[in-house]
Amino acid sequence: MIGFASGWYPERSAGSGTRGRSLGGLPYCYHLHFLARQAIPSPGLMHPRRPEGFDGLGYRGGREEPGGFAAKPDLGHWVSTPPDIPGSRNLHWGEKTPQFAAGSPLGAAGFNEDSYIGGGGASSEQLNRFAGFGIGLASLFTENVLAHPCIVLRRQCQVNYHAKHYHLTPFTVINIMYSINKAQGPRALWKGMGSTFIVQGITLGAEGIISEFTPLPREISYKWSPKQIGGHLLLKGLTYVIAMPFYSASLIETVQSEIIRDNPGILDCLKEGIGRAMGFGVPHSKRLLPLLALTFPTVLHGVLHYVISSIVQKIVLFLLKKENAPSISTENSGSVQSMLDAYFPELIANFAASLCADVMLYPLETVLHRLHIQGTRTIIDNTDLGYEVLPINTQYEGMRDCINTIKREEGMLGFYKGFGAVVVQYTLHVAVLQFTKILYSTLLQNVS
Repeated sequence: MIGFASGWYPERSAGSGTRGRSLGGLPYCYHLHFLARQAIPSPGLMHPRRPEGFDGLGYRGGREEPGGFAAKPDLGHWVSTPPDIPGSRNLHWGEKTPQFAAGSPLGAAGFNEDSYIGGGGASSEQLNRFAGFGIGLASLFTENVLAHPCIVLRRQCQVNYHAKHYHLTPFTVINIMYSINKAQGPRALWKGMGSTFIVQGITLGAEGIISEFTPLPREISYKWSPKQIGGHLLLKGLTYVIAMPFYSASLIETVQSEIIRDNPGILDCLKEGIGRAMGFGVPHSKRLLPLLALTFPTVLHGVLHYVISSIVQKIVLFLLKKENAPSISTENSGSVQSMLDAYFPELIANFAASLCADVMLYPLETVLHRLHIQGTRTIIDNTDLGYEVLPINTQYEGMRDCINTIKREEGMLGFYKGFGAVVVQYTLHVAVLQFTKILYSTLLQNVS
């Protein structure tokens, strides 16, 4: 999986539309964002103390009652809608944070903070926020750590033009993973993981800096225009260009065989990326393609991955909202299962979006990886046997020549080498999320 194209998921911002998806995959900052959110008290729990009749600049007074401010039960116009962050207790369908029902523990406590602290609703809310934190942490761990062996083997299969076995099914992928692990040890399947995080950090920083010093929008509002979308996609393209040499260095680290590889340093990805951009460092062969020749396929893949995943996410969220809206409105707000289910719609949408984009763009990703690895004197594992090494000696002249060569020498299925690793990766992700959901659902049921 290309690190920065799959990296991340659009978020919903309060009243501002969809926040831009960054590079990487993989979903990394998105989850860090909402994990950090868990430690912040929700706006729905901080009860406003405003006098009755207060309406901004038009306020003309209001009398305070002995027991506190005379606040109406309907405070919908005072409660702002927080970002729709998976795992947050404020993740509800619709644009407004729903108020507590009269029969719920928080609704019964009224707006007195002391009674809320001493009431039984505090433990329930803490448990649900803890459940959201755990579910998000499990998703983050699966995407960036547990699934890394699948990414390693997937990339090795994609760049191995010698391979006779294409590993299109998960069964052959698991078998070759076992062979490589037996011959070289566990490190062979976890190599290059640190460099993928470095690439994600570089892309995030580059996108933030460019958006701060240019008029290019990092987010797209609901009232979008073609000019705004064009500027947003241009920002994404520039971010991919900046991260491109570091992505090449990260790709080499993940496919290089552990047999002939020295112990790499944590910052080797940065050093190699800068050397690739400046034209110095480790000597390469004359077949090495210049970064200018890699710019178009890299930007094309990144932008298409972002556009496809964003569209699929919107569609899935809309379908889930349409399907679950009646049940959510009729269920008791204190139901443990209904509150737990509120954490999953965006995780499901993000999962489906990333899966669809990876599957649709897999042939383009194969071409992209072969162009990046050419001329770098990289030696990879033999994905047919699992205990030998092979050199990469391709001589593609560019993107079009690479496509024609793969089609002529390896057939159309040559573009899908290692596709079984994608099946294993997303199956593992689904299993971990489902297991985490069942675990926290059982825990909350027992506590309640």
